[in-house]
Amino acid sequence: MTHSPDPGSILRPRPASPVVEVEDERFGRYGVRLLVKRDDLVHPELPGNKWRKLAPNLRAAVEGGFPGVATFGGAYSNHLRATAAAGRLLGMATVGIVRGDELAGRPLNDSLARCAADGMRLHFVTRAEYRRKAEPEVLGRMLAEAGAGSSYVVPEGGSNALALEGCAELGRELRGVSDVVAVACGTGGTLAGLAAGLGPGQRALGVPVLAGGFLGAEIRSLQEAAFGGPAGAWSLAEGFHHGGYARVPARLEEFAADFGERHGFPVERVYVAKLLWALAALAESGAFPPGTTLTAVVTGRP
Repeated sequence: MTHSPDPGSILRPRPASPVVEVEDERFGRYGVRLLVKRDDLVHPELPGNKWRKLAPNLRAAVEGGFPGVATFGGAYSNHLRATAAAGRLLGMATVGIVRGDELAGRPLNDSLARCAADGMRLHFVTRAEYRRKAEPEVLGRMLAEAGAGSSYVVPEGGSNALALEGCAELGRELRGVSDVVAVACGTGGTLAGLAAGLGPGQRALGVPVLAGGFLGAEIRSLQEAAFGGPAGAWSLAEGFHHGGYARVPARLEEFAADFGERHGFPVERVYVAKLLWALAALAESGAFPPGTTLTAVVTGRP
């Protein structure tokens, strides 16, 4: 019989997740040493960057006496699932404001059904309204209609100043470990915090999983809010989104299955597979000089 962790475990600091070396000729033939930061193992129910982003925000919600947490996401949002699981562990009410009012009358997909099973109340809004959620008036109306007017609000993807502080700890755990630390990016918060935590001479590399080229400005804005200005060295490797968010074409599926089979851990498809594919392609293109030690951060699991 398995037991869920006790509610307090979600807020306590966790031991550093392991770093393992991966022998793979797709890197070795170019003189690149590949390490994998298994951050998917950092918490049993909130793997990787979800725990790092959510834990400081949940701590603030608990300490502030808020009755619940409200947040935002699409129909397949890992962030919504993680927030719902966290609410169950803490015994705290959660509300998810979901992009796409056309979903309201349909059976829930597996992701949203998991949110509901964990006690999250789902509130569907039009895509046009969702795009305006940063406007105070629109946000207030959304929260009121969702019955979450007094809830602690966590932004889409969990990326805010508190989340960046949590992700900076990931960087501190990797100081001196490698030359380049790479992570897949959705909203950019993990990369923004990671870069701030790394040491001198290290740089963070982000692989966006969405098309659009908007992340650079967002990362700069997040760092300004969290740290008062630029923090750490970082760059983005665009062009590896494979058609857009949650798109997993056959070649990427085959690559992910092969990588997982070779190296003995499950490869999450939406983020981690695109990260590993990008790093292999960049190694082949000569983007990493021979002698480079590269760390890929596994931020989630299937």
